[in-house]
Amino acid sequence: MWTVKYRPETLDGIVGNKKAVDMLRLVVSSGRLPHLVIHGPAGCGKSTAVLALANEMYGEDYERNLTYFNASDFFDQGKRYLVRDKRFIRFLGTDDPKKIQSSVISIFKDLVNEYAAMGSLDADYKIIFIDSAESLREDAQHALRRIMERYSKTCRFVFSTTQPSRLISPLRSRGLELFFTYVGEDEFITFLKGVAEAENLDVSDDAWDNLYMLCKGNIACGLNILQTVSLESSGKVDTEMIFTASQESIPAGVRELYRAILKKDLPAARKAIDPLLIRDGMSGVEVISHLHKVIWEEALQPEDIAAMLRKLSDADLLIRSGASDRIQLEALVTEMANV
Repeated sequence: MWTVKYRPETLDGIVGNKKAVDMLRLVVSSGRLPHLVIHGPAGCGKSTAVLALANEMYGEDYERNLTYFNASDFFDQGKRYLVRDKRFIRFLGTDDPKKIQSSVISIFKDLVNEYAAMGSLDADYKIIFIDSAESLREDAQHALRRIMERYSKTCRFVFSTTQPSRLISPLRSRGLELFFTYVGEDEFITFLKGVAEAENLDVSDDAWDNLYMLCKGNIACGLNILQTVSLESSGKVDTEMIFTASQESIPAGVRELYRAILKKDLPAARKAIDPLLIRDGMSGVEVISHLHKVIWEEALQPEDIAAMLRKLSDADLLIRSGASDRIQLEALVTEMANV
């Protein structure tokens, strides 16, 4: 994947978000890393920044001083996810989720406790990186607050989230907050032009403008579309190819959900939500973003499009404010089916 192939390994390679990156440089130069809460929209470079920070602090072997947990996988997929991660086998003693007696929250507390208690062999402390922290249950967050206090000499916690309002105040107050967002047009196009040159792609000027319009500064989105185009082109890329690839990037599950909404088949629509959230690991905001794209493809009456967009915007606001993704998506499909 080009999102991995062209991921910056150092802070200097990160595009945009100058204030946040400058703060991370100060942290590296001082050698005193505080707990961090990094928030911003999906695909804006939060995880890339944490990996680059660890690389600069610990060098090429930073993996032994960086422990990664994805809270969405942990709490949304539960025991099915735990048995798939080889790191957890020694804790669980089985690869059969039906044989696991402990609750997911108990396993989470035990795992974080054990990793936090183990000191680094070649550094003052190590990093425990919890991605998609908005999926952390409240009891898990309170447990983390106590763990952070207990093991402050052996580790630092870094939380990455698209919805900081879902984190409890005691957790947020213990970390330095950094905001990341999508990059500007010039930075977006300059970075992707370098990728296109490395991959021998000849992209027209208007195609670059339309790619930025589609991705709105999301470099991960731009890389995915360019890679899709590269698989089907002979090296020449135009606007039509960019638009075609962007439509193909919409998950089939979202289209299935939308077809159920149009048919007013609410049981099928509700059934389509779980695979998107659990199997595909999408957030409610991402599902809404894809639905927004699908709506514009349909030959609907302007007043119907406007009504659906109002429903999408209301659900988006509620989810970003900390409401349950699944509950709000169920409410959304019910309201959209009645348009």
